[in-house]
Amino acid sequence: MSEIFREGLLDGQVAIVTGAGSGIGRVTALELARLGARVAIFGRRAEPLAQTCALGPEGRIDAVVCDIREEEQVDAAVDEVLGRHGRIDLLVNNAGGQFLTPAERITPKGFRTVIRLNLEGTWLMTHAVATRAMMGASGRVGGKVVSITMTPHTGLPGMAHSSASRAGMEALMKTLAIEWARFDIRLNAIAPGIVGTETFMTKYPPQFVESAAQTVPLQRLGTPEQIAHMVAHLASPAGDYTSGSVITIDGARDNYLGAWPPAHERDESGGPAQEARRPR
Repeated sequence: MSEIFREGLLDGQVAIVTGAGSGIGRVTALELARLGARVAIFGRRAEPLAQTCALGPEGRIDAVVCDIREEEQVDAAVDEVLGRHGRIDLLVNNAGGQFLTPAERITPKGFRTVIRLNLEGTWLMTHAVATRAMMGASGRVGGKVVSITMTPHTGLPGMAHSSASRAGMEALMKTLAIEWARFDIRLNAIAPGIVGTETFMTKYPPQFVESAAQTVPLQRLGTPEQIAHMVAHLASPAGDYTSGSVITIDGARDNYLGAWPPAHERDESGGPAQEARRPR
């Protein structure tokens, strides 16, 4: 990862990153640890968490096996982090999942599964960390929560369950940013577009992956590092006055689906064709 932020920027901070066994969560955990934070990573499987720990600075990342959909596990895991470090300054709600399928084929069980993981899991983690560590119960007040959602916000065919859950996550962050401002808890969402994670590149249909960049005005996919850098920005003093926001990182895909100018109006250089440049 390129070193954008100064070393030691997050010295003394303690962070939790959920879903840190791969992808955006892993890269985010590594970036926070590189900047000096102590990072506890949560996930359902021990092996990928151990791999993340091994990639980070020695002694800065701890793994906690936890299913964020289960209240008792969440409470116990958060208490474990507090017992180990005595504080929690940052929570990154990254864990989530979905499967690409037409809405009419989503079963009630499938819908509930995605809602429980993406929305209820985010609520359980946020509530547990806020009430235990950020509202004075552990001897200090304040902290930050960042939830990873997705774009486009206009609707994403084949992802009705995930779109619903992610919209709920963003509304939750906005509402809690108002309610919990009195505790100096700042909550935001980051909405990535299509990010070229290993999961996306290998688990989604090839035709979907191959055409994905064409749906983005910048004509390329995002990287996990770009999302991790925004998390680091919000965790730093630069993010101290940012709360209740949804920060979209998607190459302008949320504004327009596809490249501009359209393909039939582009010349060989990729710019507007001569005819398209003429005043109308």
